[in-house]
Amino acid sequence: MTKIDDVDLKIIRELRGDGRRSFREIAEKLKVAEGTVYNRVNKLKDMGVIKSFIADIDYSKLGYDLTAVIGVIVKGGHLPEIEKKIAAEKNVTAVYDVTGQYDAIVVAKFPDRTELNKLVKKLTAMEHVDRSYTMVVLNVVKEMHGIEV
Repeated sequence: MTKIDDVDLKIIRELRGDGRRSFREIAEKLKVAEGTVYNRVNKLKDMGVIKSFIADIDYSKLGYDLTAVIGVIVKGGHLPEIEKKIAAEKNVTAVYDVTGQYDAIVVAKFPDRTELNKLVKKLTAMEHVDRSYTMVVLNVVKEMHGIEV
């Protein structure tokens, strides 16, 4: 595995701020050659550090105003298969395999309570799911898909 250096981290920061920035803009800001940025981005993609370039969407503006955090308890050794099924649900934005009171934490977005209710019923009806605990988000203080590196 190739080591990540300061130039790589600076490129990641620039792309995290705006994934559509041109390599030329990034190169000018970092005072490196455009080819360096191009090669480094490809290296980071090959390493799996940069997984994809996606739009950061405000789902509330698309009518998905309801966010739920759902704790799930799974019986036996079936957690990986249950998590895979849950992750395939269209409203689910994250599935975390966790320690503590729950086996998995699910984050999902919905246009209304009816859709939330459908997912919760579907989850609890899954074979090997013992129970779930649903928390509805009242206010989003911070919601980012990444950290400052």
